[in-house]
Amino acid sequence: MEEAAFPGLSPLSVHPAGDLRRDLRRFVRAYLAAFGAPAARAAAAGLFAHSRTSNTPRPPEMLLRASARPQFQDILRAAPTGTVDPGVDPDDVFDMLLGAVLTRTLLSTVTARNRPVERTVDMILRMLRPLDGPA
Repeated sequence: MEEAAFPGLSPLSVHPAGDLRRDLRRFVRAYLAAFGAPAARAAAAGLFAHSRTSNTPRPPEMLLRASARPQFQDILRAAPTGTVDPGVDPDDVFDMLLGAVLTRTLLSTVTARNRPVERTVDMILRMLRPLDGPA
């Protein structure tokens, strides 16, 4: 069902070019488009609820096949040296990005905040940026 509702999340959707801002912008736009599609919007709540309440856990490879997490990690690996803090957990950043995407696509009528994609990209870049000095 995930593959029918989210066909745009295949591993070939976004190829990193090594420009972190540009790659993240393309990734966020593709992710927003995938979750914003009518079929995805209709199916998302039921799919999330089912995955949280199912008694039959799915194998991790099935979850990753429908996830954009590996694409996000590819983008970070392709980023120029020194642009991503090695102490930042990429899974935490991806989870924050997923929350932003879900809020923007599934709750947009409630929040009525149509912000440019660039604002989301800026926030992700801030989370990834190496610290310039001691905390």
